[in-house]
Amino acid sequence: MEQRFGSLKVTAAQQGLHDITLFVIDWFSAQEMTEGLLTLFIRHTSASLLIQENAAPAARRDLERWMARLAPEAGTY
Repeated sequence: MEQRFGSLKVTAAQQGLHDITLFVIDWFSAQEMTEGLLTLFIRHTSASLLIQENAAPAARRDLERWMARLAPEAGTY
């Protein structure tokens, strides 16, 4: 079994949900592999990976509003 390793650097101007699909597709396409297992790891302490469909823009807005209520930026933690 072959293995490939790489790093993607994604910067964001503001908090929120950011679609990294194209970054991942570009990296994977450059590997010239047709099948395999892809593992993504995020190093930032206050960020996380979320897998969801993005067919409806309202789905992203709903999730952002829910997260803002769950952990408000001005909360006392």
